[in-house]
Amino acid sequence: MGELSIKIRIAEREYPMRVDAAEEERLRIAGRLINERIKMYRDQFGIDDKQDLLAMVAFDCFAEGLRTDAENQKYINELESKITHLDHLISNSGI
Repeated sequence: MGELSIKIRIAEREYPMRVDAAEEERLRIAGRLINERIKMYRDQFGIDDKQDLLAMVAFDCFAEGLRTDAENQKYINELESKITHLDHLISNSGI
């Protein structure tokens, strides 16, 4: 599809970037979600310092990513176990 020049606004600052057209929507959604979390922390804790807000959002996102990775690994392990079991059943059935 090609590259696009876009600007993503985060914490009242614009960040110009060149992105693959297929990634544009995902990046715009990410920018919107970051701004929503900034607003949530500002409203919830009364913090106005942008650096503190961005640090809290970064921490929150990273912790969420680690939790998702752990959950995904759990599902991968379960699937591997089931596949191994099915493979064992097939191998012993003479098929």
